[in-house]
Amino acid sequence: MVVLNKIYTRTGDKGTTALGNGDRVAKHDARVEAYGTVDELNCFVGVARLEATGEMDAALSRIQNDLFDLGADLCRPDMAKDAEAEYPPLRMAIQQVERLEAEVDDMIGNDQDEPKLQPLRSFILPGGSKLAAHLHVCRTVARRAERLAVLLAGEEDVNEAAVKYLNRLSDWFFVAARVANNNGKDDVLWVPGANR
Repeated sequence: MVVLNKIYTRTGDKGTTALGNGDRVAKHDARVEAYGTVDELNCFVGVARLEATGEMDAALSRIQNDLFDLGADLCRPDMAKDAEAEYPPLRMAIQQVERLEAEVDDMIGNDQDEPKLQPLRSFILPGGSKLAAHLHVCRTVARRAERLAVLLAGEEDVNEAAVKYLNRLSDWFFVAARVANNNGKDDVLWVPGANR
């Protein structure tokens, strides 16, 4: 359990912060950028939930919890030392990725003759309903978090399931935004060169 008795500690006043293993790094370190962007994404998901109801709200609630798991994973370097840690670090599991895939498939619909979503005939512009607009913001922040996690993985060891999760999550937000736009019927379509 996490206990926060004091919010400010003054330990970061010189531009450093502690990782999950206690190492201190610069606040602009690639690892901090990655998990900080995941935290930012979680905030945007919270804003999207203000417009969500029913299963959409429940799914977004699960995603918010996953994003805390993801932040905990990314803030803990040295995966090779996981086995010797006094408390095993929380790592993203492939089952979390698979759950997102199943939810995407369910939102699209399995019936080829009667899919739930309207087929895409053009790129779509972010917008439509308020919920769809918020979900598109989540999609783009998830993509940025993914880029930062991939950048980090090029420098240090990163859990492969964490990167996969972010990749599937941005797809999830894209499909969910279409669901929020009346299953794609109210998507705002891009018209190439419309304002020339």
